[in-house]
Amino acid sequence: MNVTDEIVQKLTERLSMQFFKRPFLHQAYINKRLRTTGGRYLLDSHHIEVNEKYAIEYGEEELIGIIKHELCHYHLHLQGKGYKHRDRDFQKMLAETDSPRYCRALPGNKALKKEQSVIYYSCLQCGIIYKRRRKMNVNKYVCGSCRGRLKEMNA
Repeated sequence: MNVTDEIVQKLTERLSMQFFKRPFLHQAYINKRLRTTGGRYLLDSHHIEVNEKYAIEYGEEELIGIIKHELCHYHLHLQGKGYKHRDRDFQKMLAETDSPRYCRALPGNKALKKEQSVIYYSCLQCGIIYKRRRKMNVNKYVCGSCRGRLKEMNA
């Protein structure tokens, strides 16, 4: 699904009237820098930002869910009610509007990426294998068990 700022704005205005019976009077737009979240409501400006990757990956249905979730924050904040995830008002409005509490995870799971970046070291004396996420200087560090020299196994 190809998404533009104009599409997001019109969709947000339509969903606001349809589900909340209140107008959306601010801006809704795409923020390409969002990585870990589907969207966010900005408290200071009252604007809504949407992650374009979710619309591309999962389509219009997921985008609508994200916008409805952010509209819950928006309308509750403007009414002076509890707009945070832990607030009862927020949870009640999510249920009333059939809005998702969380968005789905994007493909390219973080756990997979972390597992791929693991470096293994083995002790040349006792054979213990060490698993590390960061590269270490084998000339500076030794085995914790026998003080033997270490060798990087991935290299």
